Amino acid sequence: MADEVDKILASEEIAPVIEPGHTYASITDKISAIVLTRPTPMLWYVGFGISFVFVLILLFAVSYLLTKGVGIWGINIPVAWGFAIVNFVWWIGIGHAGTLISAILLLLRQKWRNSINRFAEAMTIFAVMCAGLFPLLHLGRPWYFYWLFPYPSTMDIQPQFRSPLVWDVFAVSTYFTVSLLFWYVGLIPDLATLRDRARKRFPRFAYGMLAMGWRGSAVHWHRYETASLLLAGLATPLVVSVHTVVSFDFTIGLVPGWHSTIFPPYFVAGAIYSGFAMVLTLAIPLRKMYGLEDFITLRHLKNMGEVMLATGLIVAYGYMMEGFVSWYSGSPFERYLMFYRMHGAYRYMFWALLLFNIVIPQALWILRVRTSPLALFIIAICVNVGMWLERYVIVVVSLSRDFMPSAWGMYSGTIWDYAVFAGTIGLFLALMFVFVRLLPMISIFEMRGLLHEESEK
Repeated sequence: MADEVDKILASEEIAPVIEPGHTYASITDKISAIVLTRPTPMLWYVGFGISFVFVLILLFAVSYLLTKGVGIWGINIPVAWGFAIVNFVWWIGIGHAGTLISAILLLLRQKWRNSINRFAEAMTIFAVMCAGLFPLLHLGRPWYFYWLFPYPSTMDIQPQFRSPLVWDVFAVSTYFTVSLLFWYVGLIPDLATLRDRARKRFPRFAYGMLAMGWRGSAVHWHRYETASLLLAGLATPLVVSVHTVVSFDFTIGLVPGWHSTIFPPYFVAGAIYSGFAMVLTLAIPLRKMYGLEDFITLRHLKNMGEVMLATGLIVAYGYMMEGFVSWYSGSPFERYLMFYRMHGAYRYMFWALLLFNIVIPQALWILRVRTSPLALFIIAICVNVGMWLERYVIVVVSLSRDFMPSAWGMYSGTIWDYAVFAGTIGLFLALMFVFVRLLPMISIFEMRGLLHEESEK
């Protein structure tokens, strides 16, 4: 590793998208063997077991919540939004990197996306699934969730479209549907490969059903490319629109610290920032566990580090503008809220988020850091923690200090808040473990296409 980094520093060039020495057959064998023939690593069983324990905690916490109501959470008046909305915004942000890698980089013909787009898309779907739980549970009566849709009702009652909750439902459901279709369409050629290489009857039947009769004909490829481009065109505006709609949950309120026009671009940049941090958090251990260093090369790590650095600087600019606008507005309420964030009861979270989101990621300016898997993994973890703290400060601290001191209050999560949050992390990781075990985590046909392009240079 050190020799390779030195070579990069000396030549100022980055390793190719795929390491030389591969053939079409070796690429197919290495990726498909992880699913079909290769023994499952012991680390997979350990990780899945721990994740499943947290899934059980989630099921118990949600069952108790449905029995007792949202009063078991720490929410109160005035902090009526607590962990549920904090975690919702955090999970939605994590899902943005998958759509960015899949759709926008596809339209821009960025070939380095091919090694990471598959599990980034899976990460998007699982993160949106976790995010969708929180608004439903926060309803208080989640069994009436269908009231949020304009279904034909005998009472002729339609949703209140001025409510941000309704906006979130439509934005998240659209985002999930397009992301799921895009992910599945991209899987079809590889599912056909697994169908043809499976030795046992049931896997051959299951992969064959999912492959939808794919035979690799010219007509199939033409329809596949057309569908991929159409879905990429649909998904691209979703990267911007979904988290913009989520930011509207706050900007339409007159609460100090929320009523700001900077929130939409600030939230979108933060979503991409946290999303790429989660991609690195997953890619680096998977790369090591399954020996995929020749597919997920240092070039991929460096590029993701550069995207994190760029979006992190945008987030830092958002922090500075937020402080500047609170001062320049002349509003005593805005000025006091910023002062309270820095010096009040939640000051440790505020300074911690600045440390994790701004100070520590500045190490990404150094090329050795951007090409060091360990350093990138540590920075990615810090960014994930910092972005959660940012959402906590925005939601909780702003609500705890309203216009009138008589309406002020304090908030702290209960054990049930932490149980549901930890449970969704377990659900997310458990789904990822199942995905890497049953489906190819790297696109086989796209990697073969990269090999063809490299050989023609």
